[in-house]
Amino acid sequence: MSGYIAWNRETPKGAALGRRWAMKTFASACVLTVLIALPAWSATIINKDADAAVLVVVEGENRMEVAIGAGGTESICPSGCFITTPSGDRIGLQGDETIEIVKGSAVVK
Repeated sequence: MSGYIAWNRETPKGAALGRRWAMKTFASACVLTVLIALPAWSATIINKDADAAVLVVVEGENRMEVAIGAGGTESICPSGCFITTPSGDRIGLQGDETIEIVKGSAVVK
């Protein structure tokens, strides 16, 4: 098979095919890198309590409850939101913070 690749690179048509393959590979790698990095742009919630914590998350006009198990981690709010913790704390997030739930209260890091 390696002889086939070397033969293709020696011809003008084979060189064009090689460049197209390299561009497709490069474009695929760029897209994959962006998709892997997307969770890094979300707020990370870490529950340090021994019990599950339920947060109320409001993004725009959407309201939902997010349950995070004891010792669990969840990524939320990629474009900013407000959360209400079990203790009643209300916090505005931009989407790049790390929040720890300790004794029902939020600690923003």
